[in-house]
Amino acid sequence: MSDDERDEKELDLTSPDVVTKYKSAAEIVNKALQLVISDLKPKVKVVDICEKGDSFIREQTAKLYKNVKKKIERGVAFPTCVCVNNTVCHFSPLASDETVFEEGDVVKIDLACHIDGFIAAVAHTHVLQERPVTGRAADVIAAANTAAEVALRLVKPGKKNQDVTDAIQKVAAAYDCRIVEGVLSHQMKQFVIDANKVVLSVSNPDTRVDDAEFEENEVYAIDIVASTGEGKPKLLDEKQTTIYKRAVDKSYNLKMKASRFIYSEISQKFPIMPFSARALEEKRARLGLVECMNHELLQPYPVLHEKPGDYVAQIKFTVLLMPNGSDRITSHPLQEVQPTKTVDDPEIKAWLALGVKTKKKGGGKKKGKKGAEGEAEVSEATNGASTQDQE
Repeated sequence: MSDDERDEKELDLTSPDVVTKYKSAAEIVNKALQLVISDLKPKVKVVDICEKGDSFIREQTAKLYKNVKKKIERGVAFPTCVCVNNTVCHFSPLASDETVFEEGDVVKIDLACHIDGFIAAVAHTHVLQERPVTGRAADVIAAANTAAEVALRLVKPGKKNQDVTDAIQKVAAAYDCRIVEGVLSHQMKQFVIDANKVVLSVSNPDTRVDDAEFEENEVYAIDIVASTGEGKPKLLDEKQTTIYKRAVDKSYNLKMKASRFIYSEISQKFPIMPFSARALEEKRARLGLVECMNHELLQPYPVLHEKPGDYVAQIKFTVLLMPNGSDRITSHPLQEVQPTKTVDDPEIKAWLALGVKTKKKGGGKKKGKKGAEGEAEVSEATNGASTQDQE
């Protein structure tokens, strides 16, 4: 075996070191999510919560792999985004933004961490109130959570991406909600947050992806976004966009000094992973980013919205397709939700009853926190359908 082949071999889940890095990243991102949820309170600024998530990930990853011979990249894999009510995705405002939370807000938190390019991503929906969540807000959270539980059971070797797309739409419809169009769940590889295999949220003529079959030793970030509205989000204001990713295959000789400065800073600090303009000097960034965007040196992540009055919920988890079954490594428990709808569809109940782990010979359960990490309960949101993982 050549060195190149050996390197390639070590980059997937057949390497215990790779699995460890994924799980270490997951432990940090789960704790970051817990931290920011505990700080969600009325009148707190959204940008402060975003900063808290990113800072925690940077601090915790910096403690790992400090004394290794070869430098290991680690840190934020996707900036912390906090989207409220009808905002769908990618809201991570600049430091000067004054947006604050209000009592009763339906808050979506989306963040990701990497160690040596091995990425763990998570998103969760939390309502700013002490009492149980009821009404349409409860319906949409239950729809996203139940769809995520079904997706976990269908993202397994031998199944196809279209199987997941069809199933999550059926689940959302059971709660009189819609899966939001344009959301993609990606396979992830080392330093690649959006690899080639993709699960589409909604099939339509405008958005097509290649048919793909899930295979053992792959890693996926499964992103479920549900809405009480039409599920057709719109870009309202390009100035809200603050998250970008360097387009590594593009080049252009920038004319403005501010643009060259900013692009050089981006290339040094964020050569591959998405980043927030918050991490750049604000005034200079505003000038420089425009020319970079005009010449497609950066890929934007626009802030999208449903209509005012609509509720949007998001659940995202990272899953490792291990030889002994699917291992969901990121998640957060739901607060109590009391949806107005109940799921009686036998096909959905059958999906939820599927095992996640393959039965092992010998029957002994593995002890220790790694087995339990990220195994969130389906809760009452799925009306008590059986969802126990078969160990």
